[in-house]
Amino acid sequence: MKTLWKSIKVTLAFCVFFFVFYISFLWTFAFFVGTGKGNARVAVLDGKVVGAINVGQMFTKDVYFWGRPSAGGYAADASGGSNRAPTDDRYIAEIEARIDHFLLHHPYLSRKDVPAEMVTSGGSGLDPDITPTCAYIQVKRVARARGMKEADVRAVVEKAVERPLLGLFGTEKVNVLKLNIALEEAGR
Repeated sequence: MKTLWKSIKVTLAFCVFFFVFYISFLWTFAFFVGTGKGNARVAVLDGKVVGAINVGQMFTKDVYFWGRPSAGGYAADASGGSNRAPTDDRYIAEIEARIDHFLLHHPYLSRKDVPAEMVTSGGSGLDPDITPTCAYIQVKRVARARGMKEADVRAVVEKAVERPLLGLFGTEKVNVLKLNIALEEAGR
């Protein structure tokens, strides 16, 4: 009985530590060191919050740049991949349907020009970024849909490309939400 009581006390001590002190430590650290004082970094357009910068959103209209597909439909509570193998017939059919849909909206491309990133979902299903290649491949569609010159849309993309830290750490990327906001502002 003494051993059981010791185990219960140790378990309670760990629960208090991890549920109170550890979470408090992380929140305090994020408050003082993190961006946004521990809160989500949000994007604002016309004085209204339009989304969180570090969470992908679904854009389906031709006037916007599209991000990666989401296995969970961009629902935060469904974050994650599809967990289907590359040889799964359902997965292959899903990828084929995404390629067909992408080509429908990008008729100037051939099947081999469709980036894999634009038809496969990432591990979280909430990826906010795409590669510059994926952004540039959409310039023609977005320019046509907005009635803008391709050069003007390409310039917006070029400004939106985030370079690796110190030119070494990370990869070039484009945040889709920030790019679409910049596009809205450029179109005024």
